[in-house]
Amino acid sequence: MTQTLRVKKDNLPDDPYELFGKWIKEAEKQELSDPNAMALATADKNGIPSVRIVLMKGVDERGFVFYTNADSEKGQDLAENPNAALNFYWKSLRKQVRVVGTVETVNNEEADAYYDSRHWSSRVGAWASKQSRPLGSYEELQNFVKEYEEKFDGQEQIPRPEYWKGFRVKPQTIEFWIDGEYRLHRRYLYTFDGGNWTTRMLYP
Repeated sequence: MTQTLRVKKDNLPDDPYELFGKWIKEAEKQELSDPNAMALATADKNGIPSVRIVLMKGVDERGFVFYTNADSEKGQDLAENPNAALNFYWKSLRKQVRVVGTVETVNNEEADAYYDSRHWSSRVGAWASKQSRPLGSYEELQNFVKEYEEKFDGQEQIPRPEYWKGFRVKPQTIEFWIDGEYRLHRRYLYTFDGGNWTTRMLYP
């Protein structure tokens, strides 16, 4: 039987985003690169899973945000099956966070603001890459990049491609995992019931 845990017992906050904020700040100090990297798992309409590493580009009480080409494999999965799982693993901290939830697209204003904050060449790249589609050669991609560099030459403001979107994973559960000796890990599961978060401890 799963053991329940009162939040105050291990000094855990009531809000999982508060705890995540502390852990991501730790990771930013200790991880060598990309402390915001997360594994994103999706599944198509037939339930066939797929997983890849993406970068978290925003987090607040609404959920975890990443950006991608909506015509990509992950984008097509989410169009057919708007559910996803995330996993953050920080080896230097010996900690991980698992997230499961539904997915929604961020609004145009939010997507535009992030797109405009990207490096000029990254914005060009979003136009040049037909993400997840067959590519004949790397030279073919370089040619597309050159084509769009010429098209947007001298333009600081590059419009966001319609297919380049932000997605927000809205958690139903968030699990915090701390490595323990002899595989006796500590696991704290936050579950959202639609109005509040409840917390329980899990066996390792």
